[in-house]
Amino acid sequence: MKKVYGVKILNTNKTIYYVSEEFFYVHDYVIVLVNKNTQLGEIIKDCVKIKEERIDQFEEILNKATNQDKEKFERNKEEASRALIDAIKLSQQLNLSMKFLNAYFSFDRSQLLFNFIADDRVDFRELAKKLAQLYKTRIELRQLGVRDKAKSVGGIGPCGLSLCCHTFLKSFDSVSINMAKNQSLSLNPIKINGLCGRLLCCLKYEDDTYTDLKSKMPKVGSSIKTKSGVGQVVSIDIFKNSVKVDIPKKGIVEELVDKL
Repeated sequence: MKKVYGVKILNTNKTIYYVSEEFFYVHDYVIVLVNKNTQLGEIIKDCVKIKEERIDQFEEILNKATNQDKEKFERNKEEASRALIDAIKLSQQLNLSMKFLNAYFSFDRSQLLFNFIADDRVDFRELAKKLAQLYKTRIELRQLGVRDKAKSVGGIGPCGLSLCCHTFLKSFDSVSINMAKNQSLSLNPIKINGLCGRLLCCLKYEDDTYTDLKSKMPKVGSSIKTKSGVGQVVSIDIFKNSVKVDIPKKGIVEELVDKL
């Protein structure tokens, strides 16, 4: 039976799942296909058995990498670094306003990819043509947004851990300022924005839970009856499952929602 392995693609640090009938150990190196290009990857997750009907959802591991394959990867990596320098020089000669982040060859050198950021759209056709003439391979120039830059480069978030987008998030969900309001967070950009300058992706994680818990509590501004009398809700605390109520002539009292 085929097994599933988590493979970290060394050029991008993305983890993709593949299947194989061959047994591999964690830290084995393998050759895999990524977007029709061969890449070198490292097994980082133990094998998992899957049902026969799900096998077609995964690409096959092509083969185990040899020492020669690893040496080839290092040579490609060194030449990609030189290609990055050439791309920067050529873009400056062409007066293109772009900031390059990285460059890498596919394992079989059928493609040379450059990631860059820019404030506006960039017409890089002439640059791609010059790079193709120089390196005799297919050139791809990919403009990334600020969130993609953080995902590509990585970093440490305000929680003290590696960025979610760089480690495990496969795509970016929509995050709105209402999620921060829903969690009663300070709307100070320094506190709710990530390294990319956009709203923290983690605001999305618990938003459904906050919404569900709040739906079971009185709304701020509504009138409710308590054992101390009728009053107006001035604040709620979902962690303590309590509300603070302003009762005429008695002031503000705190009541557990379960006892209302």
